[in-house]
Amino acid sequence: MNHAITYALIALLCLLPAALVQRREGATLDHAHWAALIIAVMGPGVWALAHVTGQWQAGLGAALWVSIAVTMGLFTMLAWSVDHAWRLTQLLAPYMLALGVLAVLAPTVDLTPAGQVDSWVALHILVSVVTYGLVTVAAVAALAAFLQDRALKAKRPTKLTHTLPSVADCERIAAKLLGWGEGILGLGLVTGMAVQYRETGHFLAFDHKTVLSILAFVVIGALLALQHKTGLRGRRAARLGLLAYLLLTLGYLGVKVVTGVILA
Repeated sequence: MNHAITYALIALLCLLPAALVQRREGATLDHAHWAALIIAVMGPGVWALAHVTGQWQAGLGAALWVSIAVTMGLFTMLAWSVDHAWRLTQLLAPYMLALGVLAVLAPTVDLTPAGQVDSWVALHILVSVVTYGLVTVAAVAALAAFLQDRALKAKRPTKLTHTLPSVADCERIAAKLLGWGEGILGLGLVTGMAVQYRETGHFLAFDHKTVLSILAFVVIGALLALQHKTGLRGRRAARLGLLAYLLLTLGYLGVKVVTGVILA
């Protein structure tokens, strides 16, 4: 087993405690929970830094590890600053673990070359990754709201829904994160246009990534406007939040799957 696979497996194992910590009987945001979250940030974070130090690895594996590290980092800050947000660990951590498994497998088929980046490109990448992390956590909150709403209407609460935040808390967290994500995504579109103009003389290249990012920006903006003007809540709001995340995922990771795996 080569060193890269060994380090990737270590990073993957660092996600396991966070995926299991909330399954304890009477789990709370205690020292064990904080330790699990911090380990889940540090393991993927160190491996992600090893991928991108001095250059940007354009392939799927690196993109997944960077996304996992940033998402877990943002979520840990959210758990510290927002009441009941930590309860989303039950959904987010297993999802990050699944992405980690994909990231471990990705290097065997990841043939996309790395490249040097300048400050403008670095800023655009940073904005894009932070946006994706924020919308990922928002999508998990939206999914939690959907599950809670469905359980309440069916009058069949489950063990999972007992551990999640309330519908109101989930919607509040999702709206807050989508608001931040919308602003940073807008900045990402601007920096992307600046990079595109410098390289080609045109502000927009209507490729899949650009189109999907613009659609995500429109969907998030529409959702926030509807929530403000009509008080849109419940399953319809959750579906729009999940749709925005799907669009960003197709634009960010989906393009890498096509170019780095399917067409390689």
